[in-house]
Amino acid sequence: MYNERQEKILSILNEKGEVQVSELKEIFPQVSAMTIRRDLAYLESKGMLIRTHGGAVNIKKLTSIYGEEDAYSLRAAENVEEKMLIAEKAVKFLDSGRSIYLDAGSTIMYFSRLIPDDNFSIVTSGIITALELTKKKKITIYHTGGQLNNNTLSSAGPTALAMLDMINIDIAFMAASGFTFENGFTVSNFFECELKKTVIKKAKKVIMLIDSSKFNKVMAFTFAHLSDLDVLISDDKIPDYIVKKAEEAGVTVL
Repeated sequence: MYNERQEKILSILNEKGEVQVSELKEIFPQVSAMTIRRDLAYLESKGMLIRTHGGAVNIKKLTSIYGEEDAYSLRAAENVEEKMLIAEKAVKFLDSGRSIYLDAGSTIMYFSRLIPDDNFSIVTSGIITALELTKKKKITIYHTGGQLNNNTLSSAGPTALAMLDMINIDIAFMAASGFTFENGFTVSNFFECELKKTVIKKAKKVIMLIDSSKFNKVMAFTFAHLSDLDVLISDDKIPDYIVKKAEEAGVTVL
């Protein structure tokens, strides 16, 4: 099922728990770093490991650290390089003095780390995102409040919607659990769906941050379609046909 090099990578992970691409390059000098990254991507697709920034970690190690129920931590460690690339692309859309909404999700969390400590007014439904923003001294932070979702570590529900009624949103940076042309952008929680719909209606500009692993996945509730977006930011693996359809809908794709 796996080639000799991939079997060796799995053996190293089972022994050490985690490994860096630079370490693997020394072990396999005959192949490029890109080939090693492709090996890690393939093994991740088979559920054998989770890629991190610059390497990979054994799933069993993550479970022992975070616990089996901590789904957010496991997701945050997935496709880290892609999520950081998306976050870096999104930074250029920030504008000091604007009212900004940050959705919940691990990609948004990585993005929040890159936001300069400047005169921003930021509203978010994400617990982890809010905590990341507290490290900045000049940013004014508002949390929507509401019912806590243990799976996504975010808040939604009537209280959150009431909070949104009181604010204006210049730019909304959104996230999704899945996307297809037929179903649009989807999530698995009804309250989160309603909150996202409300944000998109209020925002002057909507920017979707979504990594390519979410394409062709469908969750229970649709909150937006391509026509609702101004900008779609993904990683370098976004399929060409999605880029074409998005641009036909008037969406800028990065």
